Amino acid sequence: MEASVILPILKKKLAFLSGGKDRRSGLILTIPLCLEQTSMDELSVTLDYLLSIPSEKCKARGFTVIVDGRKSQWNVVKTVVLMLQNVVPAEVSLVCVVKPDEFWDKKVTHFCFWKEKDRLGFEVILVSANKLTRYIEPCQLTEDFGGTLTYDHMDWLNKRLVFEKFTKESTSLLDELALINNGSDKGTQQERERSIDLNFLPSVDPETVLQTGHELLSELQQRRFNGSDGGVSWSPMDDELLAQPQVMKLLDSLREQYTRYQEVCRQRSKRTQLEEIQQKVMQVVNWLEGPGSEQLRTQWGIGDSIRASQALQQKHEEIESQHSEWFAVYVELNQQIAALLNAGDEEDLVELKALQQQLSDVCYRQASQLEFRQNLLQAALEFHSVAQDLSQQLDGLLGMLCVDVAPADGASIQQTLKLLEEKLKSVDLGLQGLREKGQSLLDQISNQASWAYGKDVTIENKENVDHIQGVMEDMQLRKQRCEDMVDVRRLKMLQMVQLFKCEEDAAQAVEWLSELLDALLKTHIRLGDDAQETKVLLEKHRKFVDVAQSTYDYGRQLLQATVVLCQSLRCTSRSSGDTLPRLNRVWKQFTVTSEERVHRLETAVAFHSSAEKILQECPEQPEAFNEMEQFDEIEAVGKSLLDRLTVPVVYPDGSEQYFGSPSDMASAAEHIREKMKLVSLKKQQLRQPEATAPES
Repeated sequence: MEASVILPILKKKLAFLSGGKDRRSGLILTIPLCLEQTSMDELSVTLDYLLSIPSEKCKARGFTVIVDGRKSQWNVVKTVVLMLQNVVPAEVSLVCVVKPDEFWDKKVTHFCFWKEKDRLGFEVILVSANKLTRYIEPCQLTEDFGGTLTYDHMDWLNKRLVFEKFTKESTSLLDELALINNGSDKGTQQERERSIDLNFLPSVDPETVLQTGHELLSELQQRRFNGSDGGVSWSPMDDELLAQPQVMKLLDSLREQYTRYQEVCRQRSKRTQLEEIQQKVMQVVNWLEGPGSEQLRTQWGIGDSIRASQALQQKHEEIESQHSEWFAVYVELNQQIAALLNAGDEEDLVELKALQQQLSDVCYRQASQLEFRQNLLQAALEFHSVAQDLSQQLDGLLGMLCVDVAPADGASIQQTLKLLEEKLKSVDLGLQGLREKGQSLLDQISNQASWAYGKDVTIENKENVDHIQGVMEDMQLRKQRCEDMVDVRRLKMLQMVQLFKCEEDAAQAVEWLSELLDALLKTHIRLGDDAQETKVLLEKHRKFVDVAQSTYDYGRQLLQATVVLCQSLRCTSRSSGDTLPRLNRVWKQFTVTSEERVHRLETAVAFHSSAEKILQECPEQPEAFNEMEQFDEIEAVGKSLLDRLTVPVVYPDGSEQYFGSPSDMASAAEHIREKMKLVSLKKQQLRQPEATAPES
C-alpha cells in the first residue's frame, strides 16, 4: 500500500507513528480520537499502512498503542481497542487509553478490558494524560501528552510521499536498468541489439531519481543527526524504520546499475554512431561511384571552339558543385572517424580504418577525375584561344596581302615590308604555340582512359584527337599559303624599293651633272698665265669631263634598270619618264660647254706658247725673226681668243650661257692683252735695227 493512494485518509491523522518508543524499545502507535465520528474503515486502512512501515524485527518488540479518548466517547474507544485485535493482535503489547477529564464508568471499563484480556492478547489500561509518563518516558511522548517529542504529521506525510515515490521510482528504474544491462550482456551481437532496442530508454530519468534519493538521504541523515544530538526531532524514518538504510541501499544499487547503463548507452551510442557513419560513408561512396561517376562518363568532349569549351567548363563547374556537397560530407565523416579512432576500442579500429580507407580512396579518386577533367577543359580552352588568335592573325595577314601595294616612296615600302615580316613572325610564334598547346592537350587525352572505369573512350578520344590535329593542320596550310604570298609580296616590294632607289639615284645623277655644269660655267674660267699653267688647266678639265661622263653613264644605267623593273612590276614609273630627257639635256649642255672650254684652253696654249717663244728669242739673232708673219699670227690668235671670251655658249635648244661673270672675263682678257702688248713691243724693237741699217 502506498501513501499516495490513501493520501486523503492519511491527511486526517487518524493514527500515526510519532517515532517515540516505550521502555521495551517498542514503537508507540498513537490513535487520536476526535469529537467527530471516526470511520473505522479509514482507521483500519491507516493502521494497516502504518504497521507496514516497521521491519519485522521492530514489530517483534511489540507496539504500545496510545488511544487518545479525551475527545471521544467510550463506545468509540472500545470499538477501536477491539479493532486492534483484528489489525495488529500479535504486535500490540500494551494499549494505553487516555481517558478524558470527565468521569467514565470505571467499573464498566475496567471490567470490560479485564474480561477480554485473554481474548484480546494485549493489556489495556486506562490512564490520564498526566499519568502516562509512568509507562512511557516524556521524551518519547508528543506534546499532546505532555512530552517533548516534536511531531509534524504533514511534514512526516510529505517525507513519506517522497520516500515512497523514490522507492517506487528507484525500484522500477532498477528493474528497467537491470533488464537493459542484462540484455546488453547477451551472447550474440544481434540478440544484444534487439534487447537494447526493446528496452533502451528507462521510464524515468535516472539523474532525477538519483538527485531525489540524495536529497532524501541528506534529509534523513540530518534528522537523524539532530535527533542523536539530544534534540527532540526524532524521525520516524530512521534506521529502525529502515528508511535511511533502504535509501542508501537503493542509491548504491541505482548508482551501480546507472553506471552500467551509461556504459551500455555509451556502447550503444558508439555503435549507433558507427552505424550512422557507415551508412553515410556508403551513401557518399554509392553516389560518387554511381551518379557522380556517370556524370563524368558523359562529359568526354573538349568542344570545337572557345564558346563550346566555356560551356563545357560551366557544365563541369555544376558537376563540381554537386561533388563539393559530398566532399563536405566526406570531410565531416573523416573528422568523426578520426575522433573515434583516437578514442575507439580495439574491436572498432579495424572497421573504422577500413571505412576511412574506402571513403578516402573513392573521394580522392573522384577528386582526381574532377581535377583531370578541369585541367583538360582548361587546356582545350587555351588551345582554342590560341587557335582563334592565330586565325585572326592569319586573316589580318591575308587581308594585308590581298591589298595592292601603292606606296608613296621607298621608306613607306620598307615600313610596310617590316610590318609584313613582323606579322609573319607573329604567325610563326602563334603556330608554334598552337602546336605546343595541341600536343599538351593530346597528351592529356591519351591519359583519359585511366579514369574511364572500363568505358571505351576510343571513339570519343579519336574525335577529339582528329579535331585537334585537323585544327593544327588547317592552320599549317593557311600559314604556308600566307608564307608563299608573303614571298611574292616581299619580292615585289623589294623590286619596288629598288625601283624607287634607281629613280632617286638617277635624279641624283641629273643633279650631280647639273652641279658639274654649273661649276664648269662659274668656276672653270681661268685660261692660265702661261703655256704651262694652261696645259695643267686643260688636263684638269679633261679629268673633270671624265667625272661628268661617269655620272652621265651611271644615270643612264639607273634609268635602264628602272625600265627593266617597271616591266617586271608591270607598272609605270612616276619619275623616270622626265628624268631621261633631263639627263640628256644636261649632258648635251655640259658637252657643248666642255667643248667650248677645251677650245679656249687649246687656243690659249697655242697663244702662250707662240708668244713665249718670241719673247724669249735673243736680239742678236735677227735671223730668227726674218719672217714677220709669226708676229701677225700671234696677234691673230690673241684677237681670236679675246673675241671668243666675249661670245656666250649656245646650247642646242638655243639658250645661251656665259663662262663666269663679266669681271672674270675682263680679267682674263686683260692678261691676254698685256701679253699681246709685249709681243707688239718686241716686234717694234726688231724693226728699228732694220730701219737704221740702210741709213748707215
